[in-house]
Amino acid sequence: MNSMKLLRLWFIVVLISGFAAIFIYITGSSSFSDRISVSEEDLNALITLKNDFQKCVRANGLGLRASSGRVYCDVTIDFPKDTIRKWVLVLVLRAVVDKERVLVEKDPDTGEHEGLSYEFDLCEALATWEQVRNSTTILTKEFMDSLPKGWEEYARKRINKSEDHKCKNTTLCMEKLSLVLPERPPFVPRQIGRCAVVGNSGDLLKTKFGKEIDGYDAVIRENGAPIQNYTEYVGKKSTFRLLNRGSAKALDKVVKLDESGREVLIVKTTIHDTMSKMIREIQIDNPVYLMLGASFGSAAKGTGLKALEFALSICDSVDMYGFTVDPGYTEWTRYFSESRKGHSPLHGRAYYQMMECLGLVKIHSPMRADRNSELKWLPSQSTINAARFAAEKILSRIGAGRDDPLRSCSIIKKQDKGMVMPIPRIRKAAKEHINYVKGATMYPLEKSLGHGTLCTVR
Repeated sequence: MNSMKLLRLWFIVVLISGFAAIFIYITGSSSFSDRISVSEEDLNALITLKNDFQKCVRANGLGLRASSGRVYCDVTIDFPKDTIRKWVLVLVLRAVVDKERVLVEKDPDTGEHEGLSYEFDLCEALATWEQVRNSTTILTKEFMDSLPKGWEEYARKRINKSEDHKCKNTTLCMEKLSLVLPERPPFVPRQIGRCAVVGNSGDLLKTKFGKEIDGYDAVIRENGAPIQNYTEYVGKKSTFRLLNRGSAKALDKVVKLDESGREVLIVKTTIHDTMSKMIREIQIDNPVYLMLGASFGSAAKGTGLKALEFALSICDSVDMYGFTVDPGYTEWTRYFSESRKGHSPLHGRAYYQMMECLGLVKIHSPMRADRNSELKWLPSQSTINAARFAAEKILSRIGAGRDDPLRSCSIIKKQDKGMVMPIPRIRKAAKEHINYVKGATMYPLEKSLGHGTLCTVR
């Protein structure tokens, strides 16, 4: 009888151990009991950050206000009550024309609500953007080779979206991706000093930022935004261009936007066979790469955010132009075309304001009389660092609580010596970063529990 009890007990222990092993594999946690404790010092760091953050938004937010939520990480950014919501305006016009009553405040095309208040998670933003700043955002062959089932499953998604997400013919998949897939990252963190990300807002026509934009070390533009005939407003320098799916299908037209012919093209969405065919058949000398982006959940989406993500992964500082940050508007306009129906930037502007008051970017807008003034109440770097350390603990991020630069690595692979790409004229800041991470290259893992990274090491 005792032996049966011991056998059952042993079976239960083995079963629990098995579940624990599965949990560790999925989450990257070392054990159930290995929970990182959040100290009073950590919580005080978050409180200090939120206080400074609220003051920063109020002092610099172009009429926006930030309020604190019940949880340490939660904040809400509010637009003024008199902000004109485009979707509501469209419904009012339709009601007048169709003689109908307006009952709901929804986008007539998508059916979604447009609010004047947006909730954000400061902890999520701090932890995710820190990961971005240490990672590469370009898809490489090294990443595909290191990722479990990378060529079988992941590669298929980047060639064309279909129900069958498996690349059964690896050779064929490699052939289709070879045109846009470098062996190793062509860019490294801190490689460039000052960068300007130029959006497409009609607000650019209110201020002649052209010469100012051309003064940056690198300029990042979006989709099919033209330069010619608008240089006094948007400048003429163009180093990188982020492309969505539609623009990627028109590479033959995109390459003509930059007269220098040296613009690097980065496609942020799925690559299509039509684009591969275009690269082969048309003389395109520009480098073309695929974006490997982090996951931002329900945060502001679009090419603008991806452009910022790319910029923050390779630049010391990032400035934003043409993102329509003013709170009062009647419709979304682009500086080079008619207004775009059904598109509202309110959520995006609130998110960008959060990024600015976390020290990630600086927004330039015609709404600010003194364009060169320093931001008021911007949290100090020590406050941001302490709060980020606490945020990683609260979110149970992989490696939280450790000071190891490779703490977030959930997949580690050896680098292939034959795949090393020389980077010309590398800056001192970039060299210091490479030494700090011990020569490792980090890739964000999409939809990863614990937000781990894939790291290749020397």
